[in-house]
Amino acid sequence: MTIAATIATEIHVRPSQVEAALRLLTEGNTVPFISRYRKEVTGGLDDAQLRHIEERNTYLVELAERKEAVLASIDEQGKLADELKRDILAADTKARVEDLYLPYKKRRKTKADIAREAGLEPLAQLLIDEPTTNPETASEGFLCEGFPDAKSALDGARAILVDRFATDADLVGAVRDRVYAEGTMRATVVEGKEQEGAKFADYFDFSEDFAKLPSHRILALLRGENEGVLTLDLDPGDESVYEGMIAQRFNLPVKDSEWLAKAVRWGWRTKLQISANVDARMRLKEKAEEGALEVFKTNLRDVLLAAPAGQRVTLALDPGYRNGVKCAVVDGTGKVLATTIVYPHQPQNRWDASRAELASLAAEHGVELIAVGNGTASRESEKLAGEVADMIAKAGGTRPTPVVVSESGASVYSASEIAAEEFPEMDVSLRSAVSIGRRLQDPLAELVKVDPKSIGVGQYQHDVNQTALAQMLDAVVEDAVNSVGVDVNTASAPLLERVAGLSGTVAKNIVAYRDEHGSFTTRKELGKVPRLGPKAFEQAAGFLRIQGGTDPLDASAVHPEAYPVVERIASVTGLDTTQLIGNTAVLTKLAPADFADDTFGVPTVTDIIAELDKPGRDPRPEFKTATFKEGVNEVKDLKPGMILEGTVTNVAAFGAFVDVGVHQDGLVHVSAMSDRFVSDPHDVVRSGQVVKVKVMDVDVARNRIGLSLRLNDDPANPSTAKPGKQARQQAGKNSGKGGHGGQGGRGGGRGRRQAKGAQGGSMADALKRAGFGN
Repeated sequence: MTIAATIATEIHVRPSQVEAALRLLTEGNTVPFISRYRKEVTGGLDDAQLRHIEERNTYLVELAERKEAVLASIDEQGKLADELKRDILAADTKARVEDLYLPYKKRRKTKADIAREAGLEPLAQLLIDEPTTNPETASEGFLCEGFPDAKSALDGARAILVDRFATDADLVGAVRDRVYAEGTMRATVVEGKEQEGAKFADYFDFSEDFAKLPSHRILALLRGENEGVLTLDLDPGDESVYEGMIAQRFNLPVKDSEWLAKAVRWGWRTKLQISANVDARMRLKEKAEEGALEVFKTNLRDVLLAAPAGQRVTLALDPGYRNGVKCAVVDGTGKVLATTIVYPHQPQNRWDASRAELASLAAEHGVELIAVGNGTASRESEKLAGEVADMIAKAGGTRPTPVVVSESGASVYSASEIAAEEFPEMDVSLRSAVSIGRRLQDPLAELVKVDPKSIGVGQYQHDVNQTALAQMLDAVVEDAVNSVGVDVNTASAPLLERVAGLSGTVAKNIVAYRDEHGSFTTRKELGKVPRLGPKAFEQAAGFLRIQGGTDPLDASAVHPEAYPVVERIASVTGLDTTQLIGNTAVLTKLAPADFADDTFGVPTVTDIIAELDKPGRDPRPEFKTATFKEGVNEVKDLKPGMILEGTVTNVAAFGAFVDVGVHQDGLVHVSAMSDRFVSDPHDVVRSGQVVKVKVMDVDVARNRIGLSLRLNDDPANPSTAKPGKQARQQAGKNSGKGGHGGQGGRGGGRGRRQAKGAQGGSMADALKRAGFGN
């Protein structure tokens, strides 16, 4: 099969679609551009499909190149038989190619090679053909220099057989797959490391099948091993099964020959088991990394595409005790209007003065929102913000809305080169307050300035392949930015740099041109920006918005190349563009096929009509904030049975963490998320979502909070909760994982100790083991 046909089979599309996508990618087109504006060419492939095509094409090209190299090497040796060539060309993985290449790979001389050169191969064959022959007697006719006695000669014959086992591609592949399918991971604590490695306590006596190990647990085990706390043993299972596979593959009469049976056992233990375990470990790591990357990707996308509060004047508070609360007022465009530091908390306790100063600042600038960072002193500062808002309301002004905002990554931004360029004269601590305010107004525009690994939504992010992680994160940010679109007259250079087709240099040039010449009035004007050539314009134009420009289409996602389609629609309807935009009554009656041609097909025309109906529509949800319960400020204030509002801060394979305003996130275990079966928590909640939860259990000493999304669950008697059959089955499956909330969490004690999972123990430990915030 061709590369295009192979990929097409994997993603269930036509080979012609893949070929078209590969051609467009090779020509330098970006994934967002192809997905949005070349639907006719690709048959409507979406971003995810295009990125899979791009990734798999790289792998398959490398595979093809490796096949050529292997074929050439074997051919040079004069050993390239037709059947071997067919097998190599048909191989669908790099591992299979390497298996087939094993017997021909250049290597140091082995014991088997020396034995063959000494003429011991006939001895090995004799012992197979005549299994009842006495091995010592048979070896007498093969004694020679280097092999002067029966023992050495028989060892040489065994080495030859073992080499056959270890270089047989079909056997090696079958053993490897079976070990991975049926093997078990076992972990024990290194003696004397019990206290030092307490965070890995759930794995001190652990066992679970490879096939059942989730990604977060694999990474926890590997980290425990790397830190010298755990010893890992990969148990392939019943050895006799694998010995039987070897004997069957080579038709070895092991029942009639003790010597052959021992040779097979030796080959399994010294060669095939070792290589299969190495492969299993590698595959488990790959599986774990894929799972971790998928969690990171989904969470990052949710955070980037969180609801924006919009262009509203915001007072931002970066809370702190001794060093004070850093404050910044930013206008609707994110421009800093004022900064200050107040000291309402211990040890200064200047509450009244701080409240008065902030109320004056808010009134002076017409503040509509008060953003409070969710770090140290957050709840106390939220109370301060509430009193400031009340003071303004009592004075006859419009009460600003206090909102708690995640400050993950704000300190990283404040010390970055980007922040230094934006605010060269501003103190680093005040920059973080600015970032908190801006991320409330527009999370996407602000978070693109922060390394995604610092946003706090990753799972074991430092334990995965960093190149793959960086590529994935870049793709997520690019897709998020282009799905929303960018106002070219207000966007920062870091945001513009994420627009399809724009480099960092061109992004800076756009800002510089804007600063020198004023706001852009048309998309065509972008052509005057240095180094923004025709190709870059083609890729980026549809994602760049110009509000209030001379052409209303420039504020939409309609690409300039498709403006003639809009002109045809306007001509047929008798309306100009301004009258057409937002005219649902007219637009819904149009048939896209009537305006399609050889350049713009029905899919593109359909998109154009939808965009005209709601131009520049934002795909992000409506802005909503969680209201924390009055008087609930610390873990000790929580009581089982309370129903609270909170914000989902992170989603993992085993559940979701929710901030309910007590400085410590609670966990909704996957088994307490719904009355139906939940295979992936992301199907129920997303990072940044406001949810209602019931407090199921509270452990103040260990800062542990169990929550449930099922508000009818009874904390005093979890068994009264009646989820559906599938959910109950899942709770049983997850019962061994430990947990914090709901029926599944309480069922933890019934599971095997060794399968407790990554989230047992204190919440701090759970977070560490889950890899969040690393």
